[in-house]
Amino acid sequence: MKDLKTLLEISSRDHDHLCPRQILGVRMGLLGMKMFGFDSPPPQKRLLVIVESDGCFADGIIAATDCTVGHRTLRVEDYGKTAATFVDTQTDHAVRVAPALDIRSKAYAYAPDEPRHYFAQMRAYQIMPDEEMFTLAEVTLNTSIEAILSHPGVRVDCDVCGEEIINEREVIRGGLTLCRACAEDGYCHTAGRDILLLDQIQPEAAR
Repeated sequence: MKDLKTLLEISSRDHDHLCPRQILGVRMGLLGMKMFGFDSPPPQKRLLVIVESDGCFADGIIAATDCTVGHRTLRVEDYGKTAATFVDTQTDHAVRVAPALDIRSKAYAYAPDEPRHYFAQMRAYQIMPDEEMFTLAEVTLNTSIEAILSHPGVRVDCDVCGEEIINEREVIRGGLTLCRACAEDGYCHTAGRDILLLDQIQPEAAR
């Protein structure tokens, strides 16, 4: 099991600095594993973590748990919250961990000689007891573990756009196999132009 200092160094490596949210992420990751009896990241994709924001907080979670998007053991549901749900994929047991609502005011008591709030949090979050930093709640996922993990080898093509869909993320509607962008409101839309070939693309500065 890596110690807190080592994990914070891992988290801050790609940021060139350490911040309070990274510390929260590392501490939260350690607590989430502890809730399932893990002293270190478990093998074989036993642990799934759903983080509720991206950014440096998520990097702290990754440093502590070794869960990543690439390994399909980390998912981002971006609610803009520094909270995360930890799931034991073998038992379906899920626990959501969030900062205590008064965590910042509590932090100042652990760094009474530091008047700067940011640095007081930096110091306090490394030494505060878990029970003062976080709240825990057992939760039930709205999507089953089986559906979240899916079968990564499955591939189908969308009947509208023709693009390949993996991980069983297709939608069946009206007898058609659709990607979610074609079946629902996607996160983007085309600008009303045909698909561009690479040799037709000009940098924005040259337009």
